Formats: sequence, structure tokens, C-alpha cells
Amino acid sequence: MAQQAAYAGTGRRKNSVARVRLVPGNGKITVNKKDVTDYIPFPNLVQDLKQPLALTETEGQYDVVVNVNGGGFSGQAGAIRHGIARALLEIDPDFRGPLKKAGLLTRDPRMKERKKPGLKKARKASQFSKR
Repeated sequence: MAQQAAYAGTGRRKNSVARVRLVPGNGKITVNKKDVTDYIPFPNLVQDLKQPLALTETEGQYDVVVNVNGGGFSGQAGAIRHGIARALLEIDPDFRGPLKKAGLLTRDPRMKERKKPGLKKARKASQFSKR
């Protein structure tokens, strides 16, 4: 069997890490060995993770194979989007301009703030009473 060229990219968002492989094909997206619509139940998140492919007009040209773990649906979709953008950059360095302009190459630094001692959550404290 002939070995096909595969382009890899790692994407991160919140606590999610996605390892993305782009293989020449017909546009099938597989996440953790399931179809993307079966794995992520929200159509807006599925549309969101396809954004780099739509932006570079490569939507039907590559099969996307993803291994993702950690976080929830939103974080995982963001991590997949970041990984796809990085893998597309490996395919063609000319994609850098439009991907960077859309902000798809920047890792989103927003994370859940840690819980502080003496508080119920990161900032939630018990109600203050003067007396």
C-alpha cells in the first residue's frame, strides 16, 4: 500500500489538546474514530472547527483525522480548529496571511482561574456582614 502524505498540527484550547492529521481525501472529518457530527452534538461548533478549511478554500481536498482529549465540547472544537490551521500552514506557507488575519494561528490564552484558599470558587466568597 502506498504511503500518502499526512500533515500534522497540534492545537490547544482551555484544557483540550488536539492532534490533527490532514490526509489528501474528500473532506471527511473523524474525531476520536467517530464522525464529527456524532462526536460534537452542536452544529455551530462543527461549523467553527471547519473555519480554517473554508478560509483557505481547501474544504473538500483533505480528510481530517483528529485525536482530542481534555476539556468539553467547546474547548475541544477550539483545539481542533487551532490544529487544522497549523496543519494547513505545513501544507502551504502562503496560507499564513489569511489564517493569521483571522486569528486562527494564535493559541487562545483564556483558562479557568484557579480556586483560591478561603473562597468557594476563584472569586466567589461568602457574603460579607458588618455585624
